[in-house]
Amino acid sequence: MKKLDKKFNLRKLRHSLGLNQQEFWMAVGVTQSGGSRYETGRTMSNPVRELVRLVHLEGISLKTARGDHCHVGAELQRTNATLYKKLLAQSQARRSR
Repeated sequence: MKKLDKKFNLRKLRHSLGLNQQEFWMAVGVTQSGGSRYETGRTMSNPVRELVRLVHLEGISLKTARGDHCHVGAELQRTNATLYKKLLAQSQARRSR
């Protein structure tokens, strides 16, 4: 899994993706002005950092991430914890390749 540490160069990432500030930050639910502040050194919260990682490094569109997936995962964890742990470990192994 790719990491996005606190010193990660967001502007460089945005430029490498060929996106302007509005396109880049809208994809993670942040205003252009808020994103500009992050790019110039303002501390970014962990949830925003994780959204940037998921959307721009992992390529997961927030439009396709559905709440149903979270509910199914929670139900599986509650009803069959062994299978849930097995599937979670497989998923993490695939992402770390």
